[in-house]
Amino acid sequence: MQTILGAGGAIGKKLAKELTAYTKEIRLVSRNPKAINPDDQLMKADLTVAGDVDRAVAGSEIIYLTVGVEYSAKAWQQKWPLIMRNVLDSCIRHQAKLVFFDNVYTYDRNHLGNMTEETPVKPSSKKGEVRNQVVNMLLDEMNSGRITALIARAADFIGPANSVLIEMVYKNFTKGKKANWFSQVDKVHSFTHTDDAARGTAILGNTPDAYGEVWHLPTSDERITGKEWIALFAGEMNVAPKYSTLPDWMLALLGLFIPVLKELKEMAYQYDRDYFFDSSKFNRRFSYVPIRAEEGVRELVKSLKAEN
Repeated sequence: MQTILGAGGAIGKKLAKELTAYTKEIRLVSRNPKAINPDDQLMKADLTVAGDVDRAVAGSEIIYLTVGVEYSAKAWQQKWPLIMRNVLDSCIRHQAKLVFFDNVYTYDRNHLGNMTEETPVKPSSKKGEVRNQVVNMLLDEMNSGRITALIARAADFIGPANSVLIEMVYKNFTKGKKANWFSQVDKVHSFTHTDDAARGTAILGNTPDAYGEVWHLPTSDERITGKEWIALFAGEMNVAPKYSTLPDWMLALLGLFIPVLKELKEMAYQYDRDYFFDSSKFNRRFSYVPIRAEEGVRELVKSLKAEN
């Protein structure tokens, strides 16, 4: 049995499909789970409730923690440590392996230009501090030998998920507006394709000697700037690649009316400098070729148009 905790999100759904290459027993756990494959086992659970988590983990060989918590520093502070503690305790109790799907918020903002698994950890946001707290909880249990686990990290997403590329580029173009970008449009910004993220997570979870390490999930090694991402979307959508940038002070102002922008303000530093995500460790180990930017944009625009 392989179990996904947080199976309702963009990664959880795609991961469920990828796991069919390794097992016929897949359990999907969320507040309102929906089957992805014909034989999926569905279980409702609140991951902040220890009993729910223990019930979800019982009988599982591998647990994938891909849950998404409301994008709010306050919600993260309240829920993430509790969720991680519950998952760790249950995995230890039931001797299940753990794959933690992580982001790059813990990394030192001064080392984002070439992020590897060895990049210094120094969070500079409230959300980053929470991520660092739960990662250290996991590492403590890994180092003590009480749990077998790995950390799989991704950059920002390109794919059918809530992302800058969809919300600020694609949707604006569909409305006849200019694309928006944060801070500086001429800086490199990597995006991990959700297909690669899910496939890479499944590969890692089913590779025994991958455990005990941090892995960057497969991401194109193209150094593409915000302006170039906008141009790729514009080309696929047959519109002019017009754009405007949102300076930090504007995010603060708009945040008074649009709560999510208030939450994004503390992460704006990821757009005022180069943000390059290096997955060469994974690519070499598994002879993997990530989806290229142009292909990813083409597929995303096609799928989004099909939904409308």
